[in-house]
Amino acid sequence: MSAQDPAHKARPSKAARLLRLLKSTCDPRAWAHAVKIVNYYNYSHVQPLRKIRLGPGANISPTALFANPERIEIGARVRIGSDCMLWAGPGRGRLVIGEDVLFGPGVMITAANYRFDDGHPVTDQAMDEADVVIGNDVWLGTRAVILPGARIGDGAIIGAHAVVRGEIPAMAVAVGAPARVVSQRIIGG
Repeated sequence: MSAQDPAHKARPSKAARLLRLLKSTCDPRAWAHAVKIVNYYNYSHVQPLRKIRLGPGANISPTALFANPERIEIGARVRIGSDCMLWAGPGRGRLVIGEDVLFGPGVMITAANYRFDDGHPVTDQAMDEADVVIGNDVWLGTRAVILPGARIGDGAIIGAHAVVRGEIPAMAVAVGAPARVVSQRIIGG
């Protein structure tokens, strides 16, 4: 085969694919892994939904994950996209989300961060916690990260991949890492 000839992946026969399916179905390791996945889903999504203060009409993706749900409040008609993570603090940090908030896929909100200057390893260090408050009618773009202590005003838009720390005023459009206001939202104008 010369450098010019394209490579092709060998396609197994139907019989080989059937045999592979039968072997994987009988493999106890696959079933043990399935149990681990169900357990993870239960403690990171199913059980937390029972503890979150959830407003009417909220629509939450089945792939959204939650930590410390007893300190999470989600307003009416909020839509949380796929693969979002909402982590309240382990001690006191709360997440308070207003009404009509739209989460793009992969948004991360956390009310706690590990310290990094108290010694090693990082996971043994204390965490700093601060409430995160998101107003009404806010749009959080794909993979935005909202850090402890952030306050996002009503009507704000946070761009994709933005990192929010501190305050974003009402009706602002903020982008970047760290997020900075680049525009104002005008309704009906």
